[in-house]
Amino acid sequence: MADASKSTIVRPFDSQTITDAKTLIAAGEPVAVPTETVYGLAADARNGAAVARIYAAKGRPDFNPLIVHVPDLAAAERLGVFGVVERALAAHFWPGPLTLVVPRAVDCPVASIATAGLDTIALRVPGHRAMQALLAETGAPLAAPSANASGGVSPTKAAHVLATLDGRIALVIDDGPTTAGVESTIARVTDGAVEVMRPGPVTADMLAAACGLAVSGVTGSQIVAPGMLASHYAPGKPVRLGAADFADDEYGIGFGVVAGDYSLSVAGDLTEAAARLFDALHAGAASAKARIAVAAVPSNGLGAAINDRLARAAV
Repeated sequence: MADASKSTIVRPFDSQTITDAKTLIAAGEPVAVPTETVYGLAADARNGAAVARIYAAKGRPDFNPLIVHVPDLAAAERLGVFGVVERALAAHFWPGPLTLVVPRAVDCPVASIATAGLDTIALRVPGHRAMQALLAETGAPLAAPSANASGGVSPTKAAHVLATLDGRIALVIDDGPTTAGVESTIARVTDGAVEVMRPGPVTADMLAAACGLAVSGVTGSQIVAPGMLASHYAPGKPVRLGAADFADDEYGIGFGVVAGDYSLSVAGDLTEAAARLFDALHAGAASAKARIAVAAVPSNGLGAAINDRLARAAV
């Protein structure tokens, strides 16, 4: 991994940057790259040593599996077993912010460390041009969790990556702020229904409309997919949720009519709030105030994903 005594290089997205990123990935070095959700820390998912460098850079628990990114459904089906419902969901939402957990294919070349030894694999076809360009250039499935120290606030800008990984990785591909602002929805098909294992931009209602099956939340505490740790997205300060006002020592994150130091959305727009969520938590973490307080956000639609991330940040 990168020498901690050196700074990480940040380069704008262009063909030369992608070529240089390919060289690093071929050498087993992880590279930070934007997706439409958050910036990811990408390495060749087939290379166990390279995937281990992701874990090392993030300080990530080795029982927490990673999402593997591929360019299209055909590539995904070389790694995992897709049924009729999974194909329908993939056709509807890929490329895009939906991760599908499916059984590993018998001859799946992805290193077991990337799936934490599970017999399932989490797969996504991203829609972002930088990640798609990197997938095309490397010709490899790319394991790519969020590009931040494990448990910290996920990065939606190149500067957020540097906040916790500067010196730990060689390169950040900068293509501006991400658009979705929260990580992908993770879902699996089980017992004739769809189970949402992590809420995200693709809502339960959207999944139900696309496949015609019942959609429910995950049950039980076993970690069977990425992003299921109870404490996650922590900004390093106490976080109070559902605030109607803010104390003098609290960095206030507002929403709608509740104003603060930073507003997720003055208009009360959940899409805008999702895109600004992690930037707000980063701002709170960097502030001189001892605590962070967040205004109430409704749980309908994309609000479920926002409140999921906030609840983990507050643990």
